[in-house]
Amino acid sequence: MPHGTDSLLLQLFTIFVWAKVFGELFERMHLPAVLGEILAGVILGPYATRFVLPGDTIYSIAEIGAVFLLFTVGLETSPSDLIRVGRLSLRVAVAGIILPFAMGFLFLKLHREPTHEAVFVAAAMVATSVGITARVLRDLNAHRSRAAQIILGAAVFDDILGMLLLGVLISTISTGRIQWLHLALVAIEAAGFAVFMIFVAPRVVDRLEPGIQQMQTQDAPLVLALALCLGLSVAATRIGMAAIIGAFFAGLAFADYSPRWKLEPRAQAINLFLSPFFFFTMGSRLDLSVFSRSVVALAMVLSALAVISKIVGCGLPMYREGWRAMLRVGVGMTPRGEVALIVALIGLQMNMISQRAYALVIMMTAVTTILPPPFLKMLFKPEDKGPARGTPVGEEQAEVQISGHIG
Repeated sequence: MPHGTDSLLLQLFTIFVWAKVFGELFERMHLPAVLGEILAGVILGPYATRFVLPGDTIYSIAEIGAVFLLFTVGLETSPSDLIRVGRLSLRVAVAGIILPFAMGFLFLKLHREPTHEAVFVAAAMVATSVGITARVLRDLNAHRSRAAQIILGAAVFDDILGMLLLGVLISTISTGRIQWLHLALVAIEAAGFAVFMIFVAPRVVDRLEPGIQQMQTQDAPLVLALALCLGLSVAATRIGMAAIIGAFFAGLAFADYSPRWKLEPRAQAINLFLSPFFFFTMGSRLDLSVFSRSVVALAMVLSALAVISKIVGCGLPMYREGWRAMLRVGVGMTPRGEVALIVALIGLQMNMISQRAYALVIMMTAVTTILPPPFLKMLFKPEDKGPARGTPVGEEQAEVQISGHIG
């Protein structure tokens, strides 16, 4: 397919249609559609059939797709729900970040991988995408169980902490060496940014609501939310964080008003169009020639560590509730997803990781996404389904809202 302005619409059409076709095929096999969209990029991209050769414009559209993907996730994550889900979810999230990062980094260093690659791959192992978990739990009618509430709440904290970690890593690695003072300042900025967007920004939007309602602009709330999404994406990059972090917090600021203003379905429509380009181009960047036996073997070991570290790390805070609760939460937090792929892509774009390391993350993400669903079906028995006993109504409502989280 030729490059140039004349071919842009044809490229957009080809990528969008084929990504959706592959996504539909994977859905019919009860697998995540995102894996199908990535596979479409691998097969049709420059390292395989060369049917589509994405140019700079396509890559730019794909990056905007990543921004709106995280903006949509933020809209589905109410700040009040974050505060209400409790300390247990936060402990699960923290343990589920520390152990995978440590195990991934140490394993890759022992394997004599470069430090900067080990850091990025380990950071990709941190992310959790519970879109698959939430879908399975809803199918089993177990989405209101106590374990499901903890999983879904912890996943939200996991996303926030994981993206803050990404911001700190980008700022630190881009300087070429670890500067502890700079690292502390970036961490403080990241934490302050998060605290402001969780506790202060929703109140600011609340104060602005009367004025927004009086605006003559059509769909004024959506216009303002999109403007904030783009503005905070720029602000995040200026303080050394990834643009997707700013987009996530922009959605978070409007999350409580999303149902009233119908922001989520409108933003989801934008995301439905843009996200296939992001996942397709992720697949198109994968050089198939790097898949030697040693790389495949390394990827399998790394995937095993990714699974074990999440099950153990996220399960340990649940030890007082029994081994079954530990396994439920641990397995439920195992799937990696969009954030892991974004971390790898950022590392590739910054020349911080090689095609080989990028392939490791792609394979690790695929394995950890495919494995959990059948195990979740075994862990949640019929008698465990339905609302948890003694769960307050407010918490049930919080869980229902959080269950829309896609990772």
